[in-house]
Amino acid sequence: MKILILGAGGIGGYFGARLIQAGADVTFLVREARQQLIERAGLQVETPDGPFSVQPRTVTAATVQADYDLIVLAPKAYDLDDALTSLAQADARGAILPFLNGLDHLRVLDARYGRARVLGGVAHIAAMITPSGAVRQLSPLHRLTAGARDTAHAALARDFIALCGRARFDSAYSEDIEQVLWNKWVFLATLAGMTTACQGSVGEILATPEGEALTRQMFAECCAVARAQGHAVSEEEQGKALAMLTQKGSAFTASMLRDLQGGQRTEHEHILGDMVRRGQAAGVNVDLLRLAWTHMAVRAAQR
Repeated sequence: MKILILGAGGIGGYFGARLIQAGADVTFLVREARQQLIERAGLQVETPDGPFSVQPRTVTAATVQADYDLIVLAPKAYDLDDALTSLAQADARGAILPFLNGLDHLRVLDARYGRARVLGGVAHIAAMITPSGAVRQLSPLHRLTAGARDTAHAALARDFIALCGRARFDSAYSEDIEQVLWNKWVFLATLAGMTTACQGSVGEILATPEGEALTRQMFAECCAVARAQGHAVSEEEQGKALAMLTQKGSAFTASMLRDLQGGQRTEHEHILGDMVRRGQAAGVNVDLLRLAWTHMAVRAAQR
């Protein structure tokens, strides 16, 4: 299986490097500056278990060819349009496997490529790019889940997960990948909404008189939106999410807070705004989400 990964950032860089370690045929599509750095120093990865590096093949938008079986997309949600432009010479064939937050990207990709070519993917990892250009894994969590949204590429999705099974990260195939996407989105919208609105970690929020109650209220709003959209989060998944969202003393924060504090662009429109819009369209009360989204919109305007 020939795999093209668009981007060598926290998600694409980490999981792509692990796949290369396992002998997979992986090429990265990157910008010229990133290509030069990787060619000079390799793709450096820092993990809780120690650093490692690989020397991957890289191409740019000007040199990429259309000969890949699977194209993995891992940009920030707000960079999707630019990412698709850079794929113009490479997207004539092969299935598309996106690992983006929220769900609006599926609408965009389905319209461009057709639903049959677009798989579903969920990445669970906390990672970032360091000032030196290395990929830094911030916690031991590293899991990919993938699945087909059309029977046309079910075998390819299973083959990809089988390939991931040889790599040093956790992976799973899902028969209902869109539900997995909703499960993550409900959790992430709550985590991002609370940690950005309160400008603190889960533990710091839980240490306040109203922190846990507000966290549970925002989570309930997100669950109500998912239910109204036909993707109710199971009791088991709700329990797992709430265990992390209400863990006293936890230093856990959303990457959106780190981006906000670092003066970076954020995915608030795709994670919070889209959840609010879907909730309002379904007649769901999303008052806390509206407040969190408005706060992020103000901060974006200030930036």
